[in-house]
Amino acid sequence: QLQLVESGGGLVQPGGSLRLSCAASGSTFDYYTIGWFRQAPGKEREGVSCISSNSGSTNYADSVKGRFTMSRDNAKNTVYLQMNSLKPEDTAVYYCAAHYGLGYPSLLTYEYDYWGQGTQVTVSS
Repeated sequence: QLQLVESGGGLVQPGGSLRLSCAASGSTFDYYTIGWFRQAPGKEREGVSCISSNSGSTNYADSVKGRFTMSRDNAKNTVYLQMNSLKPEDTAVYYCAAHYGLGYPSLLTYEYDYWGQGTQVTVSS
């Protein structure tokens, strides 16, 4: 069983940056595909980015391409989401999620089995 804990959220002005972290424990991290998802008030949870188990592939939602970068450090059992040029519409609770597998990473929510508790990101002046 994999446990995930997010950190790094907060309040930032439009155009600013934040880096989210997701620390994993409880299982062999290397074999899991990891995704970042977000949910704004009154909206469905949506995929933001994901990365394959060996960091060979990443996948991003169109809304964040060119602004967000996802990476992972398997030695530290941690994944990161560097968020630049933040916009008010990026405001949401951000969740880290994982599923066991070695294939191309997907942004489909239902494919992920393990979820963290989320961290709030607010972009506002």
